Amino acid sequence: MLAGVAGVVVLAGLGLAGCASLTGPRDVDIPLAKLQRGLEQRFPIQQRALAVFDLQLANPRLSLQGENDRVALEADVIASTPLVRRALQGNVMLSGRLLVDNVRSAVVLADTRIERFTIDGVDGALQGQLTAAGNVVIDRVVRDVPVYTFRPEDLRYAGVQFVPTAIRTTATGLSIHVEPVK
Repeated sequence: MLAGVAGVVVLAGLGLAGCASLTGPRDVDIPLAKLQRGLEQRFPIQQRALAVFDLQLANPRLSLQGENDRVALEADVIASTPLVRRALQGNVMLSGRLLVDNVRSAVVLADTRIERFTIDGVDGALQGQLTAAGNVVIDRVVRDVPVYTFRPEDLRYAGVQFVPTAIRTTATGLSIHVEPVK
């Protein structure tokens, strides 16, 4: 009888140890398609830059850059200004490193740089002015638009609250390391 009780205690202890591992640190994968859908909901974005240019960013396209855990964000640009009678169209591509913003429960871009900013059919001087305006807008957009926002249930499992601590890109999306809140 005592051996049977000891066996139950050992099994219960192993079961509890198994439960503890279920609520320990883990990696959460977010596929690129899910990131893309979330990003599309935040566009189009309209901003005024340098008090002369109105820029609209639309049709965002997110891609993974394997090196250095960076991603690229490409978007269509529509620029209007009193200097030109017609709306100007073009394209912007920027890249950035991903960071977790725990205050906003979001993944955001950091260390961004504009890789390409082109407006079709404009001369060099106007292209330069539009690039300067684009830099202002992109800086605002990058700070204000999360690439991904966690829902409360994304960070809760088996009654335990988790917090993201690290992020890396994979071949198919993001892998976010989460740990229980202490």
